[in-house]
Amino acid sequence: MGVMEAVSRGANEAGEHVIGATCEEIKHWRPTKANAWVKEEWCYPTLIERLNSLIEHCDAAIALPGGVGTMAEVSVMWNRLLIGALTPRPLIAIGEGWKSTFDQFFSELGNYIPEHDQKLLGFAPDIESGFKQVQQLLG
Repeated sequence: MGVMEAVSRGANEAGEHVIGATCEEIKHWRPTKANAWVKEEWCYPTLIERLNSLIEHCDAAIALPGGVGTMAEVSVMWNRLLIGALTPRPLIAIGEGWKSTFDQFFSELGNYIPEHDQKLLGFAPDIESGFKQVQQLLG
């Protein structure tokens, strides 16, 4: 649905093998199935198992504008990077919404978040800029 379907379609049309990470808890909450562009579905029993799979199996993460689920994905991955539970990898949030949200967070609670930790989370105004950042960071 929505953004993830569009991303899946774009990747599929570019000739990529699309893997969809789903979970039974979401399917129970909102009866749906993997979108038509997904060629391989990884279905997990719980949301936390799905989240861990997304984080563990990526070389880089790009967070598009989203809601609570996206915020959880960003927060958990950022925290795992911060504590060294993951090998370093890019985590880029796309769009002014994320930038202004985290600017406010850093402004209000920045004394709890050292500058080094803040820099583990990158920002880009649009997907093209975010993709270029990922390419530069991955070399």
